[in-house]
Amino acid sequence: MQAPAPSSFADISDVIAIFVLLTEFAMFRAPLLRSQLKLYAVQSLLVTVLAGFLATSHHISELYLLGAASFLLKVLAVPYVLTRFLERTEMSLVTGPSLGAASMTLIAIATSAFGFFTMDATKVGSTVLPTTALAISIAIVLVAFLLAIMRSDVVSQAIGFLSLENGVSIASLVVASGLPLIIDVAFLFDLLVAAVVFGLLMKAHHVRAKTLSTANLDRLKG
Repeated sequence: MQAPAPSSFADISDVIAIFVLLTEFAMFRAPLLRSQLKLYAVQSLLVTVLAGFLATSHHISELYLLGAASFLLKVLAVPYVLTRFLERTEMSLVTGPSLGAASMTLIAIATSAFGFFTMDATKVGSTVLPTTALAISIAIVLVAFLLAIMRSDVVSQAIGFLSLENGVSIASLVVASGLPLIIDVAFLFDLLVAAVVFGLLMKAHHVRAKTLSTANLDRLKG
């Protein structure tokens, strides 16, 4: 089996990782929850494209199955279910702290830079490992975690968690794309369980509080 040129593999992985990070930044500026869901779908589609590219370039047929499962679950199923949930609640606006969208985006950029340069400081290097894409995937994880923290509505928090999984997926694809299929499917199964749990929590919270905001939960102290 002939491996592809490292430069081509690294360049395409880097470009896809950058676009995924840009969609993460766009989520901070999205005023509507449906816009965030569309951005998550685009982000997941990019991860699926990366899996397909690795399957073709590295001749790993199992990645085609992983890409298909990822497309069905993360690009179609999860956004569809959450969109139907928003239609039933008749709520669409993102809620968050008093910081404006521009301020939150700047914080997200600073967080991503911290993750990127922290990875660079570890001096991890290889002729075949796309270290830039790996560093960007760490930045995606941190920014997604920040999204879940700074937004005060359950849908945005769920999207932040799901986007975090996309960052982990990029890291696993560029570092260990040859892992057995059962391990990759286990990650998707965990995501499916998380999506179901988030769906139940969002429904229960909306039924009790008549809102998607979690601001009222801050009063639960003691």
